[in-house]
Amino acid sequence: MKQPYIWDNYSDQPYPLKDKNYKKEMRKREFGSLLKTFFVSLVVLPVSLILTPFVKRKQIDSSGFFCIGIDFEREPEATLAMVEELGVERVLVRFKLWEMEKLPLLKEFLLLCHGKKITLKILQDREHVEDLELLQRDLENIFSTLGEIVDIFEIGSTINRAKWGFFSVDEYSHFYKVAYDLKTSKYPNIKLVGSGVIDFEYHFTAHTLFNFCDYRFDGVSSLLYVDRRGTPENMQMGFSLLDKISLLTTMVWLSPKSAHELHITETNWPISGTAPYAPTSEFECVSEAFYADYMLRYHLLAFASQQVDSLSWHQLVAAGYGLVDNREGLRKREAYEVYKYMVHTLKNAEFLRLDIKRGHHILQCLLENDELLQIHWSLKPKTIKNEDIFRPFSSSGEKIEDEFLEIGSSPIYIFIK
Repeated sequence: MKQPYIWDNYSDQPYPLKDKNYKKEMRKREFGSLLKTFFVSLVVLPVSLILTPFVKRKQIDSSGFFCIGIDFEREPEATLAMVEELGVERVLVRFKLWEMEKLPLLKEFLLLCHGKKITLKILQDREHVEDLELLQRDLENIFSTLGEIVDIFEIGSTINRAKWGFFSVDEYSHFYKVAYDLKTSKYPNIKLVGSGVIDFEYHFTAHTLFNFCDYRFDGVSSLLYVDRRGTPENMQMGFSLLDKISLLTTMVWLSPKSAHELHITETNWPISGTAPYAPTSEFECVSEAFYADYMLRYHLLAFASQQVDSLSWHQLVAAGYGLVDNREGLRKREAYEVYKYMVHTLKNAEFLRLDIKRGHHILQCLLENDELLQIHWSLKPKTIKNEDIFRPFSSSGEKIEDEFLEIGSSPIYIFIK
């Protein structure tokens, strides 16, 4: 990456920028764009809030909803085998623009993802943000090489963090427009999504969706982390995860610049005791047990919204935040089995309803065999009787024979005869 940008191979992200003078200079240069972001959001966010109750839910294709992030260089053979075992129909792969020499290796790997829909997240560096001619050449190389293999190209990521290479939405808009112009002129069949804003910072998203730059998204991507809030149900500024999804969907629905698709292309929780591999401080980290619970509950809430077209968990193999720990061989964490059971159970399910009463969540689905499924979890532990018509299973798929069912942090699947 172009200095002063340095990649952290432990946590798979750039190191924070330490040159304060450089950051100050760049933010001063982009002050006009930051002002536009402020004024656009001042209009868009209140209007979106008012109209949120009127946005209709879609019927989400559950088979394409579940997506797992994978690394084409990290244990590639084992990764492909685990992807098959997990049963996902969609995978997300990152590709760094500053490593174009690895494009043939990436293509070779993607061809081995037989029958999977592939989202390719194209990561930027400062050189490609500044040199748009270089960006055009490299994107054209990517599109011509992978256009027939990749289902969705996500153009750019984490655009509201300076350490990732962007200092303003205007910089991102010019960056994305290079990809859009290539699509319209040479590659009309490829699908482009953006803008990859991380966290609940929708003022940046609003600016990417409402501006005078000549481009269009085929869907909106979001890195909707909630790990700093603790549990997936915790509130932030009065918004739950479901509220955040609904507000974002409303902006997508209102924007003339995007098709009505929402893809959460990255989220996770960091795992305690994994420094320096954890992407945050130890304060935000959780135990492996809570990691498994939160992962499942995040998926269930997003699925219940019926507004998220795909959700990519970041990621399969990663010591600090993955389903599999690769520090000493490959160790499948508890979350691996939880994820596998979730996908196998729900990937062909039809959502019916979500009921929430005093922290007790009950998600109801109809399965392919017309069997009713309820998934229970509660923020305050409670007990319910195991009725004769129940077939209860733990979050990892183990049958429960107890007379009473303990409903708590770890969701329980109850199949009803």
